[in-house]
Amino acid sequence: MPHQFSLNQTIRKPAVTSRGGIVASQSRRAAEVGAQVLAAGGDCVDAIVATTFALNVLEPWNSGIGGGGAMVLYRAKDNRHEVIDYGMCAPQSLRASDYPLSGEGAASDLFPWSRVKDDRNIHGPGAIAVPGVVAGMEEAHRRYARMPWKDLVAPSVALAGEGLLVDWWTALTITASAADLRRYPGSAAAFLKDGLPPSPPWGIKSETRLPQDRLKATLSHLADAGPRDFYQGDLARSIASDIRADGGSLSVEDLAAFRAHLREPLAIPYRDGKVYATPELTAGPTMAHALRLLQQGLTPAASPNAAAYVAYALALQAAFRERLKDMGDADGKRSLGAEHLAPACTTHFSVVDRDGNIAAVTQTLLSSFGSKYVTPHSGIAMNNGIMWFDPTPGTTNSLAPGKRCLCNYTPVIAETKGGKRLAVGASGGRRILPSVLQLVSFAMDFGMDLDAAIHQPRIDASEGETIIGDSRLPEETRKVLAARFDYEESRVQSLPQKFACPSVVMRDGDVNSGGVEIFQPWADAVVEGAG
Repeated sequence: MPHQFSLNQTIRKPAVTSRGGIVASQSRRAAEVGAQVLAAGGDCVDAIVATTFALNVLEPWNSGIGGGGAMVLYRAKDNRHEVIDYGMCAPQSLRASDYPLSGEGAASDLFPWSRVKDDRNIHGPGAIAVPGVVAGMEEAHRRYARMPWKDLVAPSVALAGEGLLVDWWTALTITASAADLRRYPGSAAAFLKDGLPPSPPWGIKSETRLPQDRLKATLSHLADAGPRDFYQGDLARSIASDIRADGGSLSVEDLAAFRAHLREPLAIPYRDGKVYATPELTAGPTMAHALRLLQQGLTPAASPNAAAYVAYALALQAAFRERLKDMGDADGKRSLGAEHLAPACTTHFSVVDRDGNIAAVTQTLLSSFGSKYVTPHSGIAMNNGIMWFDPTPGTTNSLAPGKRCLCNYTPVIAETKGGKRLAVGASGGRRILPSVLQLVSFAMDFGMDLDAAIHQPRIDASEGETIIGDSRLPEETRKVLAARFDYEESRVQSLPQKFACPSVVMRDGDVNSGGVEIFQPWADAVVEGAG
């Protein structure tokens, strides 16, 4: 653990409560967009669509229309839970032979895969999988929206017109990826200035903004033409033309064939309640495994004690071992385990409306800025979903045309014995599952309200045998963990994150609450009508 930071700093970010709707997001401005939609009479799903497109503009390194994701929905009128899955897949026109192994050891982006020549599966046009976000929004809007598509995309058009505001967080994030962003003209034009990361100004009345004119035009077109244009219209042809001209395999046929899928969620019994999670090629099956072990190994008490954290560590380690055995897009192997350990840049937001509809939504480009490739004509930051596949032939998760990507996100909705509902998820790659599991346990095992749960220290158990503890844990808990495990400690910090970044909403009767990761500088839960 770094020793140069303050030992006395205290960070708090109180949960908000309201009988109105709430959007909890890693970006306060995106949450405000969603909350404004709720205040205008929109459904929870209207807020999802508007928030998604706003995040595409405000957090282009984490998610956007060039990525994929999944959402878990609870529809209060029908008392029904469902999943909309819009995870990415490999292009049908992809050739595995175009990804020869280099013989240079492990991949450079912290995956354990063998390295591919020129890192073609990590950055650039060859790393791009078929994106699913627009199809996911299309399906959700078709099923439940009250407001016109155009009205929900319009706020993102306005945000793009403002340009991307460069503050210290923006500058830090762009700097971390600048070496690869400068490889591609569209990316350099969008995020760099004279080939270098932008710097926030010193003067209080000064500001630096990066123009987003191409993205504004694309979003404006998509607002007018509708979501199918991304897959079967002028925009689809523009995206595919750019990618193929620069050596990628994504085609107009790949885009035209893509659809989001409505799925039944995993309904996981836990403590006389249920946890509804995403099925198949997500971390939902691993969540189910961990909860089964936790129910056996944890005895609820007044608050989480050392024994509880030991139970978290043991359940998570066992679930991760099972997850990493042999999972991929093959019959009988879509619910065994999960993606190999790798950090990722993802976004999660949760929404509850005044009618009790609730949603947990996770979306990703995979790595920070995804493939680092921005389409030159449409200004879209594209994913690097091909990195999710093992480039070595003969494994369950080996790279192949049309194959669905294995992913690590874990949006869930938990229903407690007393009828409270909790929508929770996080960003943070391999660290997501430990965070979600503990937040669910804090609510279901210890009866915490959202303010208590979001401030309760957590552990991480995603780095093999090593357990990482929050240095705010009680001394006795830290001693017990250190005696039992290969134990390290970290402070909660912005970068690099040693714990995931959750965004959570809860409904108790007709009262809603929202909370977010306390150390994420932009994150907030916003009540409809606030501000």
